[in-house]
Amino acid sequence: MSFTVHARVSLRALSYQHGSIMAALEQGLSLLTAGMSDVRIVDGSGRSHTPTALYATLFGPRIAEPTREAEKPVLPLAA
Repeated sequence: MSFTVHARVSLRALSYQHGSIMAALEQGLSLLTAGMSDVRIVDGSGRSHTPTALYATLFGPRIAEPTREAEKPVLPLAA
């Protein structure tokens, strides 16, 4: 299946073709990190996804783990 990654930077539109969903996802996430806007991944059937939505679909949502700061007991303030 073919995947196309679309992105915008200023007035310039970019498109990249990929043969695998993982390559398209990697490119899409990289473009987002580089600060490009309107990054979309379109599959061969015309379905369009943002890189983050496609990542969540493939790997599930990321669950935030508590940090060590959150694990420390909270002491009440003196009045």
